[in-house]
Amino acid sequence: MGKMAYKRLKGSQSFRQRLLLATLSSTPILIEDIRADETWPGLHSHEISLLRLFEMVCDDCHVEINETGTKLKYKPGTIMGGKQYHAHECGLSRSIGYFLEPLIVLGLFAKEPLTIKLKGITNDSKDPSVDTFKSTAFPILKRFGVPSEGLDLKIESRGVPPNGGGEVTLSLPVVQSLMAVNWIDEGFVKKIRGTTFSVRVSTQFENSMIKATRGIVNPLLSDVHLFSDHRSGPQAGNSPGYGISLVAETTSGCFISADTAASHARDEDTSSLADDVKRDLMPPEDIGKEIANALLGEIAQCGVVDSTHQGLLFLLCALCPQDVSKVRVGKLSQHGIETLRNIRDFLNLKFIIQPDPNTQSVFLKCVGYGMKNLFRKVS
Repeated sequence: MGKMAYKRLKGSQSFRQRLLLATLSSTPILIEDIRADETWPGLHSHEISLLRLFEMVCDDCHVEINETGTKLKYKPGTIMGGKQYHAHECGLSRSIGYFLEPLIVLGLFAKEPLTIKLKGITNDSKDPSVDTFKSTAFPILKRFGVPSEGLDLKIESRGVPPNGGGEVTLSLPVVQSLMAVNWIDEGFVKKIRGTTFSVRVSTQFENSMIKATRGIVNPLLSDVHLFSDHRSGPQAGNSPGYGISLVAETTSGCFISADTAASHARDEDTSSLADDVKRDLMPPEDIGKEIANALLGEIAQCGVVDSTHQGLLFLLCALCPQDVSKVRVGKLSQHGIETLRNIRDFLNLKFIIQPDPNTQSVFLKCVGYGMKNLFRKVS
C-alpha cells in the first residue's frame, strides 16, 4: 500500500465544512497552524466535540491531534448512522445549532437513518436556534428531495448560556441522492410564524416579545401567529433566558428566518461568569423589535433563503446529481462565500455567479458533484 496522501490546509476557518466535505468526498486532511499565534492556540473545545461527534456516527474514522492542538490529521470513515447512540455532549462554548448544520448533511448519506440526542445550548445569540432548524433548514432539505418521513427535531428541554442544560433528539432519513433544483422565485410573504421561549424567568417576558414583534409585522401582514414555549423544572435547563425565532413563508414555498436569545454570557477563556453577568439582559421588547426588523431586512434581500442558510443551500446544490441547479440569494454572506471556496477546493466544483441588475440579489448556477449514497440501492 502506498503512503496516504493528505490534503494540506491551514488555519481554523471553515472547520465544520472542511470536516464535512472531507468526510463526504473521502479526502484525508491535515490542518496545520490552527490559531498558532493566538493567546489560546489550537482547537477549541467545540471543535474537538464536533470531531468526537463525527467519530461517533462514522466507522473507522481516524483523528490525530498534536499536544498543542494546532495540528490535526483526519482520515474519514464510513458514515454509519443508526439509532444506537447515547447522547452527545455538545459542550457550552457553542450551541447545538453549530453541530446541526454539518450533521444534517452528513446523515443523509449514512448507511442507516440517524437518530441521536444532542445536549447543550439550544438557543443563543451566536448560532441558529433549534427552532430555526426545524422551521427553515428542514424545508430546504425537502426542496432537494429529502423525504418528510423520518425528518424530525424534538426539543426535549431548552438550555441557554452560560450553563446549558438543553437536549434535542434529531432524526434524519437517508437518501440515495439529492434532487437538482431550479429555485429562483422568492415569491411574496404570505404568513409569518414564530416561537418565543422563556426559561427560569416570568412568562411576561414572552408576552412582551410577542407584543413588540406584532407592533412591527402586523401592519404589514394579517396572517401572523406567534407561539410561546415557557419551560419550567428540568425542561428549563440550567440558566435563565428568553428569546424568539421568526420565519416568513412565501407564496413560492421559501422560508426566511431570523432569531436570537438573551442570556448571561460565560467568558470562554476563564470558564467563569463574564463581568457583564451583573448587567441587565436586553429588554424583551427590544428583542422583539430587533428580530422583527432583522426578518424584514432578510425578506428585502430577495433571496430564496436567508443569509444564515446560504451555506447549507450551496452545499446541497453542490452534492446534487450531475444536473444543473440554479438558485437565487440576497447579498452573499461571508459564510456563503467561504462555502463556495470550500466546495471548489474539495469537490473541484465551481458555481457561475451572476448579479441581478434589478435587485441586490445574486443568481448562482452549478452542475452537481453527483454525490450518491453507496448503501442505498436504486429502486
